[in-house]
Amino acid sequence: MINYLDFEKPLAEIEGKAEELRALARANEEMDVEKEAVALDKKAADLLVSLYRDLTPWRKCQVARHPQRPHCRDYIAALFNEYTPLAGDRNFADDHAVMGGLARLGDRPVVVIGHEKGHDTKSRIERNFGMARPEGYRKAVRLMDLADRFGLPVVALIDTTGAYPGKGAEERGQSEAIARSTEKCLQLKVPMISIVIGEGGSGGAVAFAAGNRVAMLEHSVYSVISPEGCASILWKDATKMREAAEALRLTAQDLHKLGVIDHIIEEPQGGAQRDKEATMASVGAAIEAMLDDLSKKSPQELLKDRRQKFLDIGAKGLAA
Repeated sequence: MINYLDFEKPLAEIEGKAEELRALARANEEMDVEKEAVALDKKAADLLVSLYRDLTPWRKCQVARHPQRPHCRDYIAALFNEYTPLAGDRNFADDHAVMGGLARLGDRPVVVIGHEKGHDTKSRIERNFGMARPEGYRKAVRLMDLADRFGLPVVALIDTTGAYPGKGAEERGQSEAIARSTEKCLQLKVPMISIVIGEGGSGGAVAFAAGNRVAMLEHSVYSVISPEGCASILWKDATKMREAAEALRLTAQDLHKLGVIDHIIEEPQGGAQRDKEATMASVGAAIEAMLDDLSKKSPQELLKDRRQKFLDIGAKGLAA
């Protein structure tokens, strides 16, 4: 069953009518409604194309947050084999908002790290809605150290509204943990690929996104703050999130123009939630292509490449 977003309500009505007709036909075999149902399917398909042709930044935020989008664990299950999860930061605890471990992408051994939001109420609470605490970032640092030691590429899957802002997290050094994770990304002598698969929120995302190549799914978002948070600060009114989303330039298209990201990965019509398998296959192909390119570089070239990438951020947009 599809969860429809607010702006998809007209689409929900048409697809609902088509399903009602087919349900009636199943209940009464003498009824022939296929012609009418097919016409509604065509109307729905045309409307879907129209709705997604030119999404506003706020609507892209809604799509990026869709609860049925594939999450980190889905990508790991679909793209990687021999996945061996590694837990804990060897200091305080294991943060379930961050998952990661050793795996193979095809025949290539890698270390994979990502935010996991959960898929139902129980798992979302367990995963803290993808908002990592300090121990999550320290776990990531431990995994990146392991990757560096054994010469394994790092793949990071980013999907978080931001790092957890709770009292305990601050007491345990949240900002320091995020900074250490970002620093470790920049120091790696192995290829690092970062993919924003949903939300890339604030320092919680940057901690995994300082890679040699950063890519975003077409309808994902990546920003220093959420539109609601930005609106609350600038206008003292969270309902101005649409205006904030426009100003933040958080879409994949805007960020590609500015040079913040390197690649945009296309999503199926209607967003990743409408065809999870196709979306995950596209992400897998993009990761393999980027790793193939980076595997030709020496450790020193990788360090130089990564450093130059972040020094150049914004230059494309300013020059334009």
